[in-house]
Amino acid sequence: MAAVTPLVSPSGALCRLLLTLTILTFACDACKKVTLHVPSKLDAEKFVGRVNLKECFKSANQIHSSDPDFQILEDGSVYTRKAIILSSEKRNFTVLLSDTENQEEKKIVVLLEHQTKVLKKKHSKEKALKRAKRRWAPIPCSMLENSLGPFPLFLQQIQSDTAQNYTIYYSIRGPGVDQEPQNLFYVERDTGNLYCTRPVDREQYESFELIAFATTPDGYTPELPLTLLIKIEDENDNYPIFTETTYVFAISENCRVGSTLGQVCATDKDEPDTMHTRLRYSIIEQVPARPTLFALHPITGVLTVSSTQIDREVLDKYQLKIKVQDMDGQHFGLQTTSTCIINIEDANDNLPTFTRSSYVTTVEENAVNVEILRVTVEDKDLVNTPNWRANYTILKGNENGNFKIVTDPKTNEGVLCVVKPLNYEEKQQVILQIGVVNEAPYSRDSSSRSVMSTATVTVNVRDLDEGPECNPPVQTVRVRENVPVGTQSNGYRAYDPDTRSSSGIRYRKLSDPRRWVNVEENSGSITMLRSLDREAEAVSNGVYNITILASDDAGRTCTGTLGILLEDVNDNGPFIPRGTIVICRSTMSSAEIVAVDPDEPINGPPFEFRLESVPNSDIRRMWRLTRLNDTAARLSYENNLAFGPYTVPVRVTDRLGQSQVTSLTVYLCDCVTENDCTLRTSPRTGEGEVILGKWAILALLLGVAMLFCILFTLACGVPGIAKQPKVFPDDLAQQNLIVSNTEAPGDDKVCSTNDFTTHVVGSSAQGIGGTMGSGVKSGGQETIEMVKGGHQPGGHHLTLDSCREGHVEMDNCRYTYSEWHNFTQPRLGEKVQLCNQDVDYKNAQDYVHSYNYEGKGSLVGSVGCCSEQHEEDGLEFLDHLEPKFRTLAEACIKR
Repeated sequence: MAAVTPLVSPSGALCRLLLTLTILTFACDACKKVTLHVPSKLDAEKFVGRVNLKECFKSANQIHSSDPDFQILEDGSVYTRKAIILSSEKRNFTVLLSDTENQEEKKIVVLLEHQTKVLKKKHSKEKALKRAKRRWAPIPCSMLENSLGPFPLFLQQIQSDTAQNYTIYYSIRGPGVDQEPQNLFYVERDTGNLYCTRPVDREQYESFELIAFATTPDGYTPELPLTLLIKIEDENDNYPIFTETTYVFAISENCRVGSTLGQVCATDKDEPDTMHTRLRYSIIEQVPARPTLFALHPITGVLTVSSTQIDREVLDKYQLKIKVQDMDGQHFGLQTTSTCIINIEDANDNLPTFTRSSYVTTVEENAVNVEILRVTVEDKDLVNTPNWRANYTILKGNENGNFKIVTDPKTNEGVLCVVKPLNYEEKQQVILQIGVVNEAPYSRDSSSRSVMSTATVTVNVRDLDEGPECNPPVQTVRVRENVPVGTQSNGYRAYDPDTRSSSGIRYRKLSDPRRWVNVEENSGSITMLRSLDREAEAVSNGVYNITILASDDAGRTCTGTLGILLEDVNDNGPFIPRGTIVICRSTMSSAEIVAVDPDEPINGPPFEFRLESVPNSDIRRMWRLTRLNDTAARLSYENNLAFGPYTVPVRVTDRLGQSQVTSLTVYLCDCVTENDCTLRTSPRTGEGEVILGKWAILALLLGVAMLFCILFTLACGVPGIAKQPKVFPDDLAQQNLIVSNTEAPGDDKVCSTNDFTTHVVGSSAQGIGGTMGSGVKSGGQETIEMVKGGHQPGGHHLTLDSCREGHVEMDNCRYTYSEWHNFTQPRLGEKVQLCNQDVDYKNAQDYVHSYNYEGKGSLVGSVGCCSEQHEEDGLEFLDHLEPKFRTLAEACIKR
């Protein structure tokens, strides 16, 4: 395949040439000559105008002016360096722009023209010019604020191309013409020349937007209204102002270099983002001038520390005079000053030091809570601050805790005190090492040794003539109890601390609770006045204490305690502390008795128990003693022993043969707990007999109530028996529920095969179907009779024993014993089993109730589970019982 060679036509080459020329033309236009209209006289450092440097050479990094009378700033602003008078109509100079990195350079020619000459030139050539472009379009226009004139000041000329064919009149409207500020601008009707009548403040009016009109004399408008924008060029006529006239900052004296104190700030009303508002901050004066300690960032205004020589102890306040200047800090920029006060805060950079390295003081022996020395320190830090206040401590020499050092808050001195008495005979001199630090931690880095100042204190102990010393304060002597009266023994000994002897010391007794001993005045020995008893109440743990007062010839005294250790003698026989014993026959077959011996264990157990013989008494036949252990025995009784109180003498002998007889009062009761057994005297016999307590009576009543409900259920719930009208006499309660005084188990109990014991009490009454007969008391026994056909003379009476065999004729007995047993026992067993298996004891409320409420509407409720009857089973007769049985009746039926 042949290669294709591109063909370049002559027309394409011409287009590329034109494009290159166009680019060069635009580049040249960007750097073309700039004409600035100025008055004939220019003041020094006066803004002349602005040149667009970025469009000409954006990467330029150096700007120079060929005329030394003019200065060019970075934003293209042109300023005069000195006062200039234009001698001719024109004056020009060149602005040199260079890029040192790329070695490029460009030039802009600046032409200065006098305004009046320009106007004349324009007017002279106005008629000769022929416009080749359309002249009715927005034309950029600007004027310098605060212009000096001369006024009216020509701004520009507006023209319309239609003026070639018509007579055109020009007019304007808008702010500065017919709106505030009025009459600031006007236009010549025939020429279109636009003028300004007076100076303008840019800070008040940044620009004006005018509307220009072109009309013919007859009112025809060949052009659309033209929007004309007049921008007011800023002049650096506003000083930068600090936000505060005086700034106050604070800094710690131990701060690091570069620490920030604060920031100062200033504002400028001139045009933002121009050299007129480019501010620079600086410090122009520091008081005192040396050394230089602070620096001010020129752009941000942040004030920092520039030196480590700040010391509050040298100077605690500095004053700065700061300046802010616009024009990026150029010497011709406007400037303002302010004051900055810097307070130096204290830091703990100075250690407290003792004014002396050693101290000597004296204290009397036995002195306590006395001040013996004051030490002083020096500290250059701020007074009455934690950096200045001192903390003292004792480093060495106070191992026994005799001394204490504290700080006086007013003087900052260390006060050394004695808090524990010193003894001259033990130590005549004490050397202490004390140290001091501030409350606040030391701010500079250093070792623990260097941050503490130390001093030595020598304390000399002064000897005093002291009184007798009771040391040790408690002394003991061993004496055998029951020693004969008049026996002597060693006593209490005090001594003189100076001579370390007991000569010249007299003794006397201060306290002797039982007055057992006498104290010999000169020697302190004791003599027995009475027989000593180790088991007396005044003796604690075998020690009998007396108080002794020792005194010398000068009357100085001390007090001590003499403990007499009494050695035990087997002078006490063992005895039984519990003199009264209650035995509940239904639950107990014996009672346990325990003996004690006041003597020491070596003279005590094991004990021997035996019954003491009493003339004309059958104690050994009625009672038996069985040894349980070294200190206890079991007392049991014969089965045929009657209820009542008994006196049982028991002799207890210790291991060494010492014995003692204790007469025990034993109550044999028919009770459940010992609290149920009480003693009373029968009014009929005059003899003491045991009766039931309140809990035993309550338990008996509950059993009677349950049995009554069960029997009544059997009587009323047999099928095939018609109910008959019931008439209840007034004494019905006494006919159904009678009082039984038989309280001990005997032959009057009906014992079932499942160990249930049934008590049946009652009186003959009219029954429904068959009735329960009366309990006939014969020989201390009660029997239950079942009567057929009600209570009548011809009725057949059968005891329950006769029915026990289960073979009773139906015409003689309504129910057999086996039928009654088979009906009641499974139900009672089931209820008891449910109560036993219930973990939460919910069913316990059906078995255990408190029946102590004797008023109307008892809260106890029904016995519940023990009854098979319902509300319609005809138990209304219980409402007619006597008041004392009403609560019991309410327990047997659900309301």
